[in-house]
Amino acid sequence: QFQLVESGGGSVQPGGSLRLSCTTSSRIAPACMAWFRQAPEKGLEAVACISHTPKIGIGEVKYYAEAIRGRFTIARDNDKTTMYQQMDRLSPDDPTMYYCAEDQGIECLNAFSCPHSYEYKSWGKGTQVTVSS
Repeated sequence: QFQLVESGGGSVQPGGSLRLSCTTSSRIAPACMAWFRQAPEKGLEAVACISHTPKIGIGEVKYYAEAIRGRFTIARDNDKTTMYQQMDRLSPDDPTMYYCAEDQGIECLNAFSCPHSYEYKSWGKGTQVTVSS
C-alpha cells in the first residue's frame, strides 16, 4: 500500500555498529513499524517493532527479539513516519538482510512479540548488513 525505503546498510567489522533507517511514503504515522531480517534460505525473523497509537493514549510500545536484545535499539522520528534501528556489537552470526515493514491497522501493543510478518501490508526492498573481519 505504501512505499518503504531502507538505508544505512553496509559493511562493518565484528563488534562494530550501524544505524538503519526506514521511511514510509504514508502521511499518516503507521500504527506499527517493524524490522525483520533473513538469513540465506531461511524464513523471516522478527527483530523489533514499535507502536504508535495516540488515539488510545498509550505511549510507544517496543519489542526486541531475544537474539538482539541489549544490542539493538529502535526509535521513530518526530513525525513518526521514519524508524531507526541502531545496531551495536554486530556479529558475523547475525543474518545479513534487513527489511522494514509497516501497517496502519495493527495495534502492535504486545510487549512479548511482534505481529506476524503476514500482518504487515507494506514492505521495503531490504538493505544488507555484512559483518566480517
